[in-house]
Amino acid sequence: MKRNKKEILAFLNNWGKETLGKTLEIHFTDVDLENETLQATMPVQPKVHQPFGILHGGASVSLAETLGSCLSNIFIDGEKQYAVGTNINSNHLRSKKDGIVTGTARFIRKGKTMHVSEIEIRDEKDQLINHTTMTNNVLNK
Repeated sequence: MKRNKKEILAFLNNWGKETLGKTLEIHFTDVDLENETLQATMPVQPKVHQPFGILHGGASVSLAETLGSCLSNIFIDGEKQYAVGTNINSNHLRSKKDGIVTGTARFIRKGKTMHVSEIEIRDEKDQLINHTTMTNNVLNK
């Protein structure tokens, strides 16, 4: 994996052609290499709504899982290892009809074979929309 912020963001934003992240218009906006955090945005629009016209919980979970998986994968040796999600627990705390949500992922525990992350998804007013924890296993190639 590239080791500077600009290269990492370019890689993540161009990784894969037809993926769920692309369908949901997830865009990586920041990576903090010192504090080991990763941030991305997702627009809230009708294609990510549930029938009541609010953000579908599955879309929030997809943003969270995308962030948690990518966080693990940028902080391991991608030549020798890869990280895959094994567990996710998501709490939907507030509804959202439109605008942009921003997710931020950080490690709770970063071991050699297992990472546990927390992902917070917030709206433009910095209100917490969703809180997710995710476990990734780090596997050898």
